[in-house]
Amino acid sequence: MKNNQITTQLITLFTLLFLVSCAEQPKDDTPWVALFDGETLNGWHKLGGDASYAVENGAIVGTTTHNTPNTFLTTDEMYTDFILELDYKVDSTMNSGIQIRSNSTPTYRDGRVHGYQVEIDPSDRAWSGGIYDESRRGWLNPMTDNPAAQKAFKQNEWNHYRIEAIGDTIKTWVNDVPAAYLIDDKTLKGFICLQVHSIHEDQKAGTDIIWKNVKIITDSVSKYSRTSPLKPIITKNQLTIDEKKNGWKLLWDGKTTNGWRGAKLEEFPEKGWIIEDGVLSVLSSGGAESAAGGDIVTTDLYEDFELKVDFKLTPGANSGIKYYVDTNINKGEGSSIGLEYQILDDDLHPDAKLGNHDGSRTVSSLYDLIKADVNKPIKPIGEWNTAYIISKDNHVEHWLNGTKVLDYERKSDAYRKLVSESKYAKWPNFGELDKGQILLQDHGDLVSFKNVKIREISNTKE
Repeated sequence: MKNNQITTQLITLFTLLFLVSCAEQPKDDTPWVALFDGETLNGWHKLGGDASYAVENGAIVGTTTHNTPNTFLTTDEMYTDFILELDYKVDSTMNSGIQIRSNSTPTYRDGRVHGYQVEIDPSDRAWSGGIYDESRRGWLNPMTDNPAAQKAFKQNEWNHYRIEAIGDTIKTWVNDVPAAYLIDDKTLKGFICLQVHSIHEDQKAGTDIIWKNVKIITDSVSKYSRTSPLKPIITKNQLTIDEKKNGWKLLWDGKTTNGWRGAKLEEFPEKGWIIEDGVLSVLSSGGAESAAGGDIVTTDLYEDFELKVDFKLTPGANSGIKYYVDTNINKGEGSSIGLEYQILDDDLHPDAKLGNHDGSRTVSSLYDLIKADVNKPIKPIGEWNTAYIISKDNHVEHWLNGTKVLDYERKSDAYRKLVSESKYAKWPNFGELDKGQILLQDHGDLVSFKNVKIREISNTKE
C-alpha cells in the first residue's frame, strides 16, 4: 500500500512539474508569413534568364542552364522593412544568392535585375552572407574580415540564413553566426529573388540550388530585430571596393570643406552652406541665384572625367551641377559659367517650362540646351537621386539613377548651334574649355548632396 502511495505521489509530482514546465514556455508570437507554400510557386515569377524553377518535395529547386544570363525567381510583392529567414542547399561548384530590395525597370539596362544580393558562395573564398550590389556597385560588405562567418557555411548541407533589412541597415547571419552588417540607403524598397547564376560552357548544366522554409516578418519588424556584434560598414561618402580598384576618389570627404571654395571667393563660404551628418546642403535664401553663400567649386581642374553625385531636392527647389567651369568668367551677379546638369523640381518650379530649347531646364537636362529623356527615372522629392556625368574626348553623357538621359558632342557644329540659340550665346566658346572646375550651385533653395565622387580618365586624343 505504501509503495502504491509513493508511486501515486511521484506521478502527481511529475504531472505538476510537466504542467508548470508547459506553462512557463512562452508562446511564439512572431508574426512570420510563409513566402513559399511548399507546393506551388504562387506569389513568384521569373526574371532575367531561362534557368528553370520547380517545386520538389516541399522545396524550390532552381536548375542551371547554359547560354542564359542570371535568372531570378522573384516575389510578386515589394518589401521595405523586413526580416527574412530561409534554408538552402547548393552544390559546391555553384555560386548563387538571394536578392533583397531589388528592382527591374525598363529604363535600367533593359529591365536587368539590380539591387542588394546576400551572397551564397561555396567556393574557397567563402563569402556566404556577404552583401553584393548586383548590376550596380559591386561588393559592399565582403567577408574578408569575418573568418567566423566564413567557417559557418556547411558544404553540401542545408544552411540557414537570417536577413534583416530595416531602414538603411542590412544585417545577415549564416547558421546563426553574424555575417554582414551594412548601413547603406541606396534602395529602401524592392522585391526578393532566389538566384540561379549563369554558368560557363565548362561548367556542368543541370546543377541544382534548393530553398525551403522561406518566411518573412513585415509587421513590427524592429521588435524582432537582433543585435549584431559586428562593426557596421557605412557606405556614405566612402569608396566601394570596385571604385577603389578603378581609380575613383572622393571629391568631397563628407566632413570638411577641403578641396572646395566659393566660386567668387578664395575660401569656402562662411554662410549659406552646412555640413551635417555626412550631407552637404545649400540653404534656402529665397530662390535667388548665388545671392547667399554662392556657388562652390573644386580647387582642382578636370579634363576627361566621370562624376557621380547623390542629390536630394526639397519642394520647388532649383540647383545644378556644373562642369568645365571657369570662375574668371562672370565676376558679376549670378552663377559662374559652365555646362550644367540641371537639378530641379519639375512639378513645382517654373523653370521646368522655360528655356530656349523646349524642356531644356528640367531635371538632368543640359541646362538651356538639351532636354533630358522624358522617361527619366526621377525619384520623389525628398528622396536621394544619383547624377552621373561622363565626359571623354568631348563626348558627354548625362545619367540619372542608372539610366542615360542624354548625350552630345562638345565643340561640334550641332553643339555650337544649340549654344547660339541659348542664353549662353553671349559667352565666347561657351562650354569648350579643355579643363575646368566642378561646381555645385546655390540657387537660393535647400538642396543636399553626398557621395560626390570623380574618376579622371586618361586622355586618349591623338
